Amino acid sequence: MHRDDVIAATRRWVEQFVIGLSLCPFAKRELDRNRIRIEVTGADSAMELIPVLQNELESLRSDDSIGTTLIVHPNALTDFEAYLDFIEVANRLLAELDLEGDLQIASFHPDYQFAGTEPDDLSNLTNRSPYPMLHLIREADVERAAEWHPDVAGIPERNIALMHELGAERLDEIRKM
Repeated sequence: MHRDDVIAATRRWVEQFVIGLSLCPFAKRELDRNRIRIEVTGADSAMELIPVLQNELESLRSDDSIGTTLIVHPNALTDFEAYLDFIEVANRLLAELDLEGDLQIASFHPDYQFAGTEPDDLSNLTNRSPYPMLHLIREADVERAAEWHPDVAGIPERNIALMHELGAERLDEIRKM
């Protein structure tokens, strides 16, 4: 997998799926301001991914020009259960670096499945990405964006309803664009 192809597919997903469907009402502003960093790693394992995650967390802490980071790891944690286990490791690292309350980690994976859902449940598509990735977000940016959004708490339910409204066929078309 070529790095440029991974970046292009990730960017297309952000533009056409995340922003195009308004799944994250805060993403367009960051994209327009060129503040979304896409870091593609060649890591093949969780152990190889840890230093990449640490470096990106520290970069976000020290560089205000980066609004949010997507760490895309197409060769590591392709198994969803292993990916979920790593999210716990990632959150422990966040705590060890004393970044809880400053940064948060959101999760996206091609096989994402919410607890209590079937694999083909359309609600899972809200967190399905072209490759496994970790989304590093500044909590202050989320808080600022929440000030102007009328219903931040309702975003997940709205997104799930939208997935069901659009249906599997239309969502497949959008995801393949």
